[in-house]
Amino acid sequence: MQKHPRETHRTERVGWLRAAVLGANDGIVSTASLIVGFASAGSDRHAILLAGIAGLVGGALSMAAGEYVSVSSQADAEDADLAVERSELKQYPDGELHELTGIYVKRGLDPALARRVAEQLTAHDALAAHARDELGITHELRARPLQAAAASAAAFAAGAALPLLVTALTPMTGLVGVVTAASLVALAALGAIAAQAGGAPKGRGAVRVVFWSALAMAATGVIGRLFGA
Repeated sequence: MQKHPRETHRTERVGWLRAAVLGANDGIVSTASLIVGFASAGSDRHAILLAGIAGLVGGALSMAAGEYVSVSSQADAEDADLAVERSELKQYPDGELHELTGIYVKRGLDPALARRVAEQLTAHDALAAHARDELGITHELRARPLQAAAASAAAFAAGAALPLLVTALTPMTGLVGVVTAASLVALAALGAIAAQAGGAPKGRGAVRVVFWSALAMAATGVIGRLFGA
């Protein structure tokens, strides 16, 4: 018999992937927009780099805090649901077994088989069975606040470093154009990679990221020109 290869599923990495993609995208867009805005206002390189570095530090910490708080709220909700389920399993074991049986019947098993499956899964790990099949909570998809926060902060800093590096190496005369072009190329690549990792068309992912990012940079550039010294 041919050996079946181990399957990998994209849902296993959805938590950290979402946080990392969001962080990197935001790092590039927000820092590049700051740089374009300050450069359009006629600021010197020192002021532009200072604004970019401040944006990197503040943005990375903000992303980490935001992800930690939001994902912690999700984790708290999951823990509360599991606590309720644990209590009900202790107080009403027969009712919970009947409920689990009903779930499997709705999924296509005949009642007798559904009952046997429910009994065996309950004997193995009743809470895990109810968490997975009644609440939709699995180990792979559990909320992980620290992982999400770390991924967001690291990705934001990595993304923000790109326009900062370009700013440090590019002559001031062409700074706005070079930073904008480099950032949009990086964002297109990021959008394509994220789409591919999630199983979506790469072109669509790249286009939507580039469109909104270009709009953000254009807006800060206009503001810099209008209100700059």
